[in-house]
Amino acid sequence: MKRPRLSDEIAEKIKNLIFEGAWVRGQRLPAERELAESFGVSRPSVREAIHSLVAMGLLQTQHGGGTYVADEVGAIFRDPLQNVLLANADAQRDLLEFRHMVEGACSYYAALRATEADKERLSEAFRVLKLHYEQPHSANEQQHQDADAHFHLVIAEASHNAVLLHTIRNTYEVLGPEVRINFGGVQEGQNIRDDLIAQHQALYEAIMQGSADNALLAAQGHIRYIQDVLVEKAEMQQREARAKRRLVSF
Repeated sequence: MKRPRLSDEIAEKIKNLIFEGAWVRGQRLPAERELAESFGVSRPSVREAIHSLVAMGLLQTQHGGGTYVADEVGAIFRDPLQNVLLANADAQRDLLEFRHMVEGACSYYAALRATEADKERLSEAFRVLKLHYEQPHSANEQQHQDADAHFHLVIAEASHNAVLLHTIRNTYEVLGPEVRINFGGVQEGQNIRDDLIAQHQALYEAIMQGSADNALLAAQGHIRYIQDVLVEKAEMQQREARAKRRLVSF
């Protein structure tokens, strides 16, 4: 059998790094010299591999500005879904049901497969998230939501399932201001905030202890709780609107 060209082998390694989520869309790749040293090959071989991936549309080059993972990576999943969600009044419910299924699987496999490096990243993500929960409600809610999303994304990375990781990562990109699930935004009232941090704590501990079944239950229980809170909130808003209409009628 004909041995693959060295540049093809390098291109395959780069594709695997993108597939595994090590490099995400829009991220700048290390310089050719660094890549050559990392792969133990010559710079011309790296350059040839990059040219082939640019031709495939997986990478983009900027004159004098380096090489980047193409913005289109993941768009085949993201863009059509985004259009559907933005036009759908039930998007919040649908996305929570989706998270119930997918994040449960991520948590299950993270508990089975997380390495020590994964656990270190998860511990740091949980530490940051917990700090936000302990701050007053007037604290920066956008940062809180970002910390919550990052915690769940680290769990997806720890699952070591590339399909789950890219699905979660692209889904989180869909969650713009119009259809954001409010990762940290349902905690109106100290009791709800206490419940949410306790749920995250249970999920974190289950993964750290390698208890896959408990991690699955914790993740899905957390999503069900958010669903219940949002349903109750919507019903309260409907009752308040009904009461205001009655006042006007008098």
